[in-house]
Amino acid sequence: MKTVLSTKILTPSQKELFLNSGLALVEYDALKIEFLDVKIPLDHQNYVFTSQNSVKVFLDQSKGIDRSGFRIFCVGEKTKSLLESNGLEVVKMTDYASDLGDSIVKNHRTEKFVLVCGQQRRDDLPLIFSKNNIRYKEVVVYRSILNPKTFQRDFDGILFFSPRGIQSFLLENTVKNSTLFCIGETTASEAKKHSEKIVIANKPTVENVLVQAIKELKV
Repeated sequence: MKTVLSTKILTPSQKELFLNSGLALVEYDALKIEFLDVKIPLDHQNYVFTSQNSVKVFLDQSKGIDRSGFRIFCVGEKTKSLLESNGLEVVKMTDYASDLGDSIVKNHRTEKFVLVCGQQRRDDLPLIFSKNNIRYKEVVVYRSILNPKTFQRDFDGILFFSPRGIQSFLLENTVKNSTLFCIGETTASEAKKHSEKIVIANKPTVENVLVQAIKELKV
């Protein structure tokens, strides 16, 4: 039986995708999240989120206050869904941060923003904002820590969800002959340093990475 390693612990519904695939699944978290003791200013109107982790901090800190005036801009369907399920209005969602930055420049150039993010965030948004004189304040609310683990075996496929996840895995392992399934272009560019056997998800979601792996490896 072929085996796939996920470098992120999957949810029960994500694991269900594997049930009838005939593939075995091994999973662990290549990264650990550490939330920082930082206060998000809640007196602004426009907030930008690039991950679910930053949304969780915002939801926790804005408990008990009226959130109806907040206008939210975010990256990723899961992030959008978490925001909307908590009653927040998502003005714009894109799959990639650079696209979100371009949309803000085009449609909201004169407004002010609070960018709530992790310490290892990409530079796309800050660069676009600075270059186009978009006024913004950056608040770093969490960081990801490499969580290395040694595997004494080979995998037919390895699922990667961020460049740092790849770096963490490689601290104690090599990719050998595995096919690497990547959530997006940024993760794939890191993977290309270590292998030529790479498949990139059609959409940057965990589910799509799983679907690609099942499609490619299912006998």
